[in-house]
Amino acid sequence: MNNLEQLNRQQQLAVLHGEGPLLILAGAGSGKTRVITHRIARLILEEGVRHWNILAVTFTNKAAREMAERVRFLMGSDDIPLISTFHSACGRILRKDIAALGYESSFVIYDDKDSERLLKDLINNLNLDEKRFPAKAIGARIDDCKNRGLLPDKLSESELWNRRFIEIYAAYQESLRRCNALDFGDLILQTVRLFEHNPDLLAYWQNRFQWLLVDEYQDTNPAQYQLIRLLAGERKNLCVVGDDDQSIYSWRGADIRNILEFEKDFPGVTVIRLEQNYRSTSTILKAAGSVVSRNIGRKVKTLWTENKDGEMIRLVTLENDRLEARFVITEIQALAQQGLDLTQIAVFYRTNAQSRLLEEALTAEGIPYRLVGGVRFYSRMEIKDVLCYLRMLENPADEISVKRIVNVPSRGIGAATLERVSEISVTKQMTLHDAFEYACSSEMLASGTRKKVSAFVELMRGLRVKAATSTLSELVKSVLNDTGYLMRLKESHDPDDAERVENLAQLVSAVEEFSAATPNATLADFLEQVALVSDLDQGGTGANAITLMTLHSAKGLEFDTVFMVGMEDRLFPHIMTFDDRDGMEEERRLCYVGMTRARERLYLLNARRRMVFGMEQTNLPSRFLKEIPKEYICKGTDKRNISSQPHIRPSGTVSSLKSHNLASVTPVADELVIVPEVSDDICENCIGLKVRHAKFGVGTIRKTEGHGDNQKVVVWFSESGPKKLLVRYAGLERV
Repeated sequence: MNNLEQLNRQQQLAVLHGEGPLLILAGAGSGKTRVITHRIARLILEEGVRHWNILAVTFTNKAAREMAERVRFLMGSDDIPLISTFHSACGRILRKDIAALGYESSFVIYDDKDSERLLKDLINNLNLDEKRFPAKAIGARIDDCKNRGLLPDKLSESELWNRRFIEIYAAYQESLRRCNALDFGDLILQTVRLFEHNPDLLAYWQNRFQWLLVDEYQDTNPAQYQLIRLLAGERKNLCVVGDDDQSIYSWRGADIRNILEFEKDFPGVTVIRLEQNYRSTSTILKAAGSVVSRNIGRKVKTLWTENKDGEMIRLVTLENDRLEARFVITEIQALAQQGLDLTQIAVFYRTNAQSRLLEEALTAEGIPYRLVGGVRFYSRMEIKDVLCYLRMLENPADEISVKRIVNVPSRGIGAATLERVSEISVTKQMTLHDAFEYACSSEMLASGTRKKVSAFVELMRGLRVKAATSTLSELVKSVLNDTGYLMRLKESHDPDDAERVENLAQLVSAVEEFSAATPNATLADFLEQVALVSDLDQGGTGANAITLMTLHSAKGLEFDTVFMVGMEDRLFPHIMTFDDRDGMEEERRLCYVGMTRARERLYLLNARRRMVFGMEQTNLPSRFLKEIPKEYICKGTDKRNISSQPHIRPSGTVSSLKSHNLASVTPVADELVIVPEVSDDICENCIGLKVRHAKFGVGTIRKTEGHGDNQKVVVWFSESGPKKLLVRYAGLERV
């Protein structure tokens, strides 16, 4: 094939490999998709493999479509193999043979919402407390079990919660069978069961798919791994492509051991390393490699490139998170003035909550942006819930807000009650809010329902009193706490709810910042400002827009310029990984993924102070920054007079980027001041260290203050919570 001349030597070896297992370790930007598609085309055109004997699987429909298009182009034909996602391939197998498991081939596939509704009914039927067993959290745990290939009979009944969960899980599976339905996790799990219990069917599909190719193998979970092993059979014509340094989805069930132990699982495997990078400058590549090389659980590989050295990485420390956001916007304006297309600029952050300040600053400056893999801050469910409480306190006649929050969090006021109270509102010609108050003193509701409605009315009366006497931030905290909204999220087992808590912390910070900027502002002023931001958001999605996204969403993408913000310990790496080596190594891989998205220009930013739940938090710079050799970075602090407030234009309109006077904006490289390294104090680097105290037991250091004899630490003890201790008197022992 003449096309082989376009490939480097290692890529050619991977394409030309014959029978037997093949592991392609494809580093970032090394052309793995090109290798997969060329290998498929060669098997068919030169080796005579029939296209229906090949199965190629990947993780997204987009990736599958792009791969199929490339194969069609290489072959000049539409007779191409099945190239699909895992779920789609399993759906095809089950449509043909699921009868062997007692289902009909006409089965339906339930999405997450369908599954959640089914679980809610089951939890009610089992007379279980919805607060302790929330349907969404139960669904997430069931999905995790299915990713690991575990049905209810394989789980341990070690504690009451587990026994109840197993009971729900078993009832859920039985209900799915009765409805002739599968959820997404079932598509793979039931295919594995089909093959394990029906050797003749397994043999049929092994003969059908004699050649297997798996993309992004580092992201496979145990159920997918078992499926691949079964299909590979004795032939073992299995080619897997992946990069252990980009394994960042353990929270979705991915198991890095699948790629790390591939050679043990498939003896005689050929291993080919794709180490030439075609994307990034040499400086970015070496810096990223120096970070990820600190991991223990990885395959040794060293990426290199023929690209130029390029610009040094800009490492910038700002005084606070608002200045961090303003710095990013100023740099974007400077880059745009130099002619860089906005679509080639991306800002990455560790958690979705961090987008809030960036969105506000971009909106204020009229810079269009698009948010990938998330919902705009003020449109997020939990933010809108709390804002509706505030709107109702400001304007009790706001019927939309009343309807949204009357049963949020759940307080037993269902649709039937809401409909009855709405009828009272129409009949008595009063607002819906007043109708709820009226219903408390009338006989128009059953006594049990009236009691629930009365509790809601009393809650709102109490909040109205606080609205008249509290500061804005105190009022928001009262809404979060008095309604039970925040506690419900904190008690949840759903990982999405942990992120919602972080978003609410950002909302409190937004209120604090608004109050500080406008001391005499009212609740109405804040709500108006939020409404304006939300309206402006709608217009900020033009084609020429910068990209905001979490680091997890950035995998597989590339940009000329990348800003990575929030490079601070406790934020990135995330505090939840401090006591977990595997978790910390995944955070480091996430840093590597973010850095290697940049083609030409990389900014790493951190703030000395950051607002969390309206309180200022001081974090150390991310430990990952110290792992970058000094010769690759331009380190310093920004000395320009960057205002923490957005530029205010008359009439409140949003101007286009072209209308700004950008001529006076200087690129950051000209304004950096080199600063000396700060010497480490005894506890400067002890954040996350486990210690033992004679009275409080074992805990983890979360914060340090001061130096020398006056140094203090905040330790979070598992039994008694946080304690601030003077180091020289505390008698702490390292665990």
